[in-house]
Amino acid sequence: MKAMIFAAGLGTRLRPLTKDKPKCLVEIAPKVTLLDAVVARLKRVGVDEVVLNLHHFPGQIKTHVAARGNYDIAVHFSYEETLLDTGGGLRHAADWFRGEDAFFIHNSDVYTELDLTQMLTKHQSAGALATLAVSQRETSRYLLFDDKHHLAGWEDQRQGAPPVSLLTGHRLAFNGIHVVSGNFLKYLEVETGAFSIIAAYLKAAGAGGIIQAFPMDEYFWMDVGTEERLERLRKYLIEHDSFI
Repeated sequence: MKAMIFAAGLGTRLRPLTKDKPKCLVEIAPKVTLLDAVVARLKRVGVDEVVLNLHHFPGQIKTHVAARGNYDIAVHFSYEETLLDTGGGLRHAADWFRGEDAFFIHNSDVYTELDLTQMLTKHQSAGALATLAVSQRETSRYLLFDDKHHLAGWEDQRQGAPPVSLLTGHRLAFNGIHVVSGNFLKYLEVETGAFSIIAAYLKAAGAGGIIQAFPMDEYFWMDVGTEERLERLRKYLIEHDSFI
């Protein structure tokens, strides 16, 4: 099974830690980086081939992966001369995923104990184009789902728009983990440059495709985007004796 790990970001919120290294190589435990943790969890669900998109300090990531023996799986790199965002990044790497029944996408700055096997099973049983890990938490951006947990809209409060009034359904925060079917890739083809994958999900949903929610409030999750969150994660891992 294949997966894509988004690892190209500049990690600006984690500076100065990311002044001289990529965010995915920040250690969350002694000799354990964010990237190590993500790959380990993906391997547990059967992933044996990953694609990493690169931009910020790409050489360091390649050196780290080589030092880990390529994690004993097939590792490919998709270099982005300019940052392409999530949709553009997947489009740039799409040739590795064409024809796949299902593959994972995982942000490299997310640590979670989510049951990926359960998520994959739900995706396959629903015949979905994509299944998105979500939770009920405060954020400035929300995915809007109907009563069937199918994607129905998007709300970005950063742009100053008033909150959308939902008569029925759910406003949920996206957690940076997806299961995607190869058939979804066609919705990326008309786009160019940098763009969010959310726009393509909304387009697919509007065309009748199933883009479904996978609520994961029962599982630990953290976006390690700031030093404060990094320290909280390190403390959690020590207290729970859980480093992967």
